[in-house]
Amino acid sequence: MICLNVILTVKNESDVPKVRELMVKQRELTLQEPGCVRFEVYHSESDPKIFILNERWESQDALDAHRNAEACTTIYFPHVVPLCDRVPHPSSLVE
Repeated sequence: MICLNVILTVKNESDVPKVRELMVKQRELTLQEPGCVRFEVYHSESDPKIFILNERWESQDALDAHRNAEACTTIYFPHVVPLCDRVPHPSSLVE
């Protein structure tokens, strides 16, 4: 299992509604991808410019395929990433 958490900080607060809308579409498409176990998008209540992505993938191959899939190539990389500072956190689940 591959766990990935990503913190997105929107650079310009006026872009927050746009990023939120794009992330809804990103999530819908991503959940349909093979190997996607979880793809959740959280919007911080303490800082409206922050979004947190919580992802789980069956394998590294599934995550790699995701990065080349429609959700990333038509929404995330061209439209979301330019509006945000992005900090990925590959993670291990503490059990």
